[in-house]
Amino acid sequence: MSKKRLFQLVTLVNVAGSILLGLGIVLWTPDLPRATVEAQYLQQPGDLVEVAGTTVHLRDSGPRDGPPVILIHGFGSSLHTWNAWAAALESDRRVIRFDLPGHGLSPADRTGDYSDARVMAVVIGIMDRLGVRRADFVGNSIGGRIAFTFAATHPERVRKLVLVSPDGYESPGFRYGVAPEVPMVAGAMRLWLPRPLLRLTLGTAFADSAAVTEPLVSRYYDLIRAPGVRAAMLERMRQTVLVPPEPLLARVRA
Repeated sequence: MSKKRLFQLVTLVNVAGSILLGLGIVLWTPDLPRATVEAQYLQQPGDLVEVAGTTVHLRDSGPRDGPPVILIHGFGSSLHTWNAWAAALESDRRVIRFDLPGHGLSPADRTGDYSDARVMAVVIGIMDRLGVRRADFVGNSIGGRIAFTFAATHPERVRKLVLVSPDGYESPGFRYGVAPEVPMVAGAMRLWLPRPLLRLTLGTAFADSAAVTEPLVSRYYDLIRAPGVRAAMLERMRQTVLVPPEPLLARVRA
């Protein structure tokens, strides 16, 4: 290669590198300070509780002697996804909802364990802390998978069960008995999280696009940028090992 061609190649590489560096700086999405997200989304300091060796963001509303119902949210979400449900139920039901460890205002699980078994231990810890022997369960997405797995393995703690588009079956990238390979583009969200991309992703979860309001997008965008949440989300994906759900569902007596 001639010196001229070599110079042109080096120049091209430098220009491309500068463009990529510039894009990286522009798209870089740092975590928000914890004080900022707590000021916006934490109702009261007492909602952050110690359960099963980690800190959990928990809300317990409605009459304490009302029939208890536990609401479990899906991947990337938070207890706020149940706001409308809680408002409709808490006049005569004890409504218990929490952020999964490493989601919303629940910091990363101090054990580093994001398996379903670990989440079920957290659920038992919450019930025991609140003095709830049995409850009705509502779960959405991975919250649905956790809810029916909990109902199958701890039937004495579950009275009724509501599953809203539950996870648990094989799907692209998730095979039974095998931990998934997290795509590089998913890993990049630790550094880059463009709000328009998040809005587009949320839109795929709603049949009614009008439900994807700017306040909804803002809430997801803020809470996903809480300290440590994106890393915990990726770790939960890496530790997800699905099992065929039919044997579990057959054991549900709720």
